[in-house]
Amino acid sequence: MRVSYVRISTNEKGASCFEDCYSDLAPGYAVPPAPPLFSRDFTKAGQCFWIGVPPTWGGQVPHPVPRRQIFVTVSGEYEVSVGDGVTRRFPPGAVLVLEDTTGMGHSTRVVSAQDVFVFGVTMEE
Repeated sequence: MRVSYVRISTNEKGASCFEDCYSDLAPGYAVPPAPPLFSRDFTKAGQCFWIGVPPTWGGQVPHPVPRRQIFVTVSGEYEVSVGDGVTRRFPPGAVLVLEDTTGMGHSTRVVSAQDVFVFGVTMEE
């Protein structure tokens, strides 16, 4: 099994950029008496939190993230534009790893008519 996610990082010029990432999962996560599930360690987690974003939120000014974090879109949809000019949308179920803590950052805009809800997890340094 393979899982995918999108990562935002800062390149050598200080511009944020997207990267498509994949992790192969292996059987072994035990839940007896059921058969093993597939899993893979990812990162040490810090704090878990919820974010609610109304459609009128103004995140269009580029900004870096305050800390490395993972966003899982629960409802609504938003788009992120990075420094190299690429824009991507993140609908429910999308996983975004944000690591552009330096440089110019990225801009964010809600594209759904309803509020966006994101489940976030900080990553330990």
